[in-house]
Amino acid sequence: MRYLGVIALAIATVVIVSCSRPPQIAETAAATSPDVRLQQIPPAEPQKYAGMRNMKDWRNPYLIIKPNGVALLDVANHEEHLLRFEELAQTLANLPSSAWPYGRVVAATENGVRAPGDDVLIRKNRGIVAGTLEGLHVLINWVPPA
Repeated sequence: MRYLGVIALAIATVVIVSCSRPPQIAETAAATSPDVRLQQIPPAEPQKYAGMRNMKDWRNPYLIIKPNGVALLDVANHEEHLLRFEELAQTLANLPSSAWPYGRVVAATENGVRAPGDDVLIRKNRGIVAGTLEGLHVLINWVPPA
């Protein structure tokens, strides 16, 4: 009789465990990855920004390629937030959807003030940023340096 109780408990445990949902670790990680979140932003709509002459009116993310990395310009506060290249995708993905009124496009420019030797570094960093954004399917609206 005692064994019957143990067997019933074991069967109940197996039934409860088999009915519960298995952990969705891979699915959860993919849903929160930067590239998946960026893909949820609609594609770029060039007709919304094509005729823009004054970049002070730009509403999407604005990047500045610098010799020591890439900066995200916060137009509201007139601040530049220097990022490491490995932070770029996550930083853009963390922006609210309201930061993307033109769709999945960023404005990018090169730092206009340069020291000797900066040209090579900026060209290298421009390539890294362009490759990163291309891999994320984010269009770049290149702006001449000021």
